[in-house]
Amino acid sequence: MITVFKAASAPLWNRRVLRGAAILATLFLATTIAALTLSPPSPHAAGFLSDKAQHAIAFGALALPCAIVYPRALTWVLPLAAVFGAAIEIVQPMVGRDAEFLDFIADIAGLTIGTLAGLTVRPVLRHRLLPR
Repeated sequence: MITVFKAASAPLWNRRVLRGAAILATLFLATTIAALTLSPPSPHAAGFLSDKAQHAIAFGALALPCAIVYPRALTWVLPLAAVFGAAIEIVQPMVGRDAEFLDFIADIAGLTIGTLAGLTVRPVLRHRLLPR
């Protein structure tokens, strides 16, 4: 009887751990995005990607963990991420950066692409990563 109970409860525990890890990864990425976008600009930070591409990649990465592991969380993660992107654009002039509406559009595009990519990859990974 104990063995049956352990086997039945293990997938639920694993699912909770994975969901928690997805939320923690999303929070870590949000903190990293805030630090990078709200710090004073560096004269050597041009890089090889455009500012819009950097925004899209960052916000795509923000949506990806929950899209893969915990899609139900997207109902609140995506709106909060969009508000987060808008708030960044509002605050950026206070730290010597330019606020651009197109950066916000790139954020939304990144959220969309990251969500679609995660939901596309989810069924493939589900059999290996996610317990049933």
